[in-house]
Amino acid sequence: MIDQITVFLENKRGRIASLCRTLGDANINMAALSVADTTEYGIVRIICSDTAAALAALEAGGYRAIKTKVMAISVPHHPGGAADLLEKLDDLDVDIEYFYCFSTTDDMAVLALKIADPASAAEASWAIEKAGFHVFDQSEVE
Repeated sequence: MIDQITVFLENKRGRIASLCRTLGDANINMAALSVADTTEYGIVRIICSDTAAALAALEAGGYRAIKTKVMAISVPHHPGGAADLLEKLDDLDVDIEYFYCFSTTDDMAVLALKIADPASAAEASWAIEKAGFHVFDQSEVE
């Protein structure tokens, strides 16, 4: 499991740019950024190597941010790569609240998944690795 930062962001022009500038000025490099929005606010999800520093910078910048544990799993970056992992999780009866994907190389991509039950995520890790997927830990986030 790795740390993800979730920021609740008012839907106003320039807010996402300001958030990114806040992290950039704090020398925080984001490995992944996902934005989902509603009419009134956006939900920004960030994976970075220094979660504590990012949370401190965001708090100092007036943002409401929380830390959440997610699974980050590498998958082959080809058609059907994500489906192979998701089918394995279905076989293990793991409920996924949400996920997003980011590419790391031409050959591999990473799926960041929020699992509904953290205990089932921990139990599924060994089966996922046994099936040939790599589950990241926080030390591997750059």
